[in-house]
Amino acid sequence: QVQLVESGGGLVQAGGSLSLSCAASGRTISIQTMGWFRQAPGKEREFVASITWDGGSTSYADSVKGRFTISRDNVKNTIYLQMNSLKPEDTAVYYCNQRRRVLASPSLLDYWGQGTQVTVSL
Repeated sequence: QVQLVESGGGLVQAGGSLSLSCAASGRTISIQTMGWFRQAPGKEREFVASITWDGGSTSYADSVKGRFTISRDNVKNTIYLQMNSLKPEDTAVYYCNQRRRVLASPSLLDYWGQGTQVTVSL
């Protein structure tokens, strides 16, 4: 069974930094990517960043490029999101995502953490 446990959210002033982490349980053999999404009040959930589990290739939303860095620790089955130069518009609930391959199928399965609040004040 897959469980994703996030930590590290909080309140920070604009220009500050925060680091999020997401610890995953369950077998890792079928993980394709892990990443972060966020959802602000009244808005749809949006992609923030992702990293492939095997090769460590990263992808970022344009809005966070150059400010956020995603990384992984395959031994600890954990991913991190280092967020620098935070802006008020980064305020949202941040969700950890794990995307898994399905055996003998082209389908992918998404798993989600419970979310952690990030609030950036002026």
